[in-house]
Amino acid sequence: MSAAGRRAGIDVGGTKVLGVVVDPDGSVVHQVRRATPRDPGPRGGDAVLDAIVEVARAIGPYDRLGVGVPGLVTFDGVLRAAPNLVGSDQLDVARLLAERLGHAVEVESDNTCATLAEWRLGAGRGVDDLVFVGLGTGIGGGLVLGGRLQRGRNGFTGEYGHMVVDPAGPRCPCGQRGCWERYASGAGLARLAREAAEGRRAQRVVVLAGGDPEAVRGEHVDRAAREGDEDALAVIDEFARWVAIGLVNLTNALDPARIVVGGGLSHAADLHLGPVRRWFEQLLYASASRPLPEIVVAETGELAGALGAALLADERGRATPSA
Repeated sequence: MSAAGRRAGIDVGGTKVLGVVVDPDGSVVHQVRRATPRDPGPRGGDAVLDAIVEVARAIGPYDRLGVGVPGLVTFDGVLRAAPNLVGSDQLDVARLLAERLGHAVEVESDNTCATLAEWRLGAGRGVDDLVFVGLGTGIGGGLVLGGRLQRGRNGFTGEYGHMVVDPAGPRCPCGQRGCWERYASGAGLARLAREAAEGRRAQRVVVLAGGDPEAVRGEHVDRAAREGDEDALAVIDEFARWVAIGLVNLTNALDPARIVVGGGLSHAADLHLGPVRRWFEQLLYASASRPLPEIVVAETGELAGALGAALLADERGRATPSA
């Protein structure tokens, strides 16, 4: 198989390392996935690099490679902080991968990669001003303004989940209180449902979780809501309000044409998107006097990070040579 024009992208997630090879038109021609190293101990960074190299070598011929990793990533590919990759802080990912693979590698944050994929290949096509928000276990995202992917002064754009929306709110793993992702992530939905259960509401949700309120997850709320359970629908409405609060803050600051929402909400858009849009219009400053941004669901799914990583070299205007 010829490598000519084929780009590879690798996305490092909390549970898997996913790689794709794409043709020049963005079509996926091959996928490889491996488990993300668990409990790697003090050599956590080396274990993650080993997994990336394994995927890169298994994925087939390519002439450019990009890698997306979770956390704060500098312009030269150093992972400054990665709370979900133990032992990987201050890891010079770009340099170390280049040494192992024998060619240059573009390295970015996974959320910036997902933003690029949605802008070029997914629900963000056709607009020059775009906010991408990924609602997963936490919240991350990215930004396109004036037809350019934005990375900020240090490369750290898109840490939306740590906007503080309630200074007296629950403690976040980052150390602050009341971060947006404590309310509007998948984990936030589950927390809201557990709080409802503690108030002797959402009993059907608890039943679906096996009778243990502490076992409640977002999927249990969605299942109960599809059955028409009023308490579950009320939890989703509260969750939608918190999602909308963050989207309103981003819109007031950035004035995008479109907001693309990925992650867990995109898997249950029929339940969540309507309430989010309703709350968004109610909460947005001067909503009756301005064009509202479209709020749409992401299209590239679990491949977003890997697809965006494959597009990095083109976006930055330089290619990386083939292995």
